[in-house]
Amino acid sequence: MTKRETIEIQKVYSEEGGKLAKYQDLILGQRSLLRLFLYEFIIGLCGSMSGAPGLLLRMKLYPKLLGSVGRNVTFGKDVVLRHPHKIHISDNVVIDDHVVLDAKGQDNKGIRIGNGVFVGRNTILNCKNGDIVLEDRVNISSNCLIFSASHVCVGADNLMAAFCYLVGGTHKFDDPHIPILDQERESKGITIGQGGWLGAHITVFDGVNIGKHVAIGAGSLVNQDIPDYSIAAGSPARVVKRRK
Repeated sequence: MTKRETIEIQKVYSEEGGKLAKYQDLILGQRSLLRLFLYEFIIGLCGSMSGAPGLLLRMKLYPKLLGSVGRNVTFGKDVVLRHPHKIHISDNVVIDDHVVLDAKGQDNKGIRIGNGVFVGRNTILNCKNGDIVLEDRVNISSNCLIFSASHVCVGADNLMAAFCYLVGGTHKFDDPHIPILDQERESKGITIGQGGWLGAHITVFDGVNIGKHVAIGAGSLVNQDIPDYSIAAGSPARVVKRRK
């Protein structure tokens, strides 16, 4: 199912209202002064704290900001949280330094991270009124970007190398007289089956379904579905071998 809507962030900035209310809408997704105080206090206290004291404080305090957090969850330095009440993390998860968990949206469910997941340094999970699901034991390397304007699901036991980009949405550009920024955004979503491997610098376009136990070569551009147990490579990616 294709999801169509317009960009909301510019709308928030252009609407009338105080700066505090806009800050709460963009950062917290809630207009609660208590939640705002708690967020500012915890992030200010330990968000950038180095070493073991920072890790310990974030492990104890960040669950107070998030929707739900399991056991033994580690948060690195300078992790960015947006709409934190829509971020749900299971057990034994590592969120490395400088990761962005952005669950922003008006009617989305946000970000759900399964058991045993590793999210590498500088990686961005970016919801634009969409949902992101990382199932159990997903391993994401550094500097990856997952963008969702509808739904992006990475199946269990997937390995994602550095600098991968899952593009879960696009802009329409049918009318040449209107800036593309002002035209409708649409998203079909992305699904990646379990047990696969995305090599470094791969881009997966909106609307693509990648099957289970698929390996895709580094630098590939994936703009069409890839069936189960395939090895694919190229720009655009094509199946070059079957694993089974």
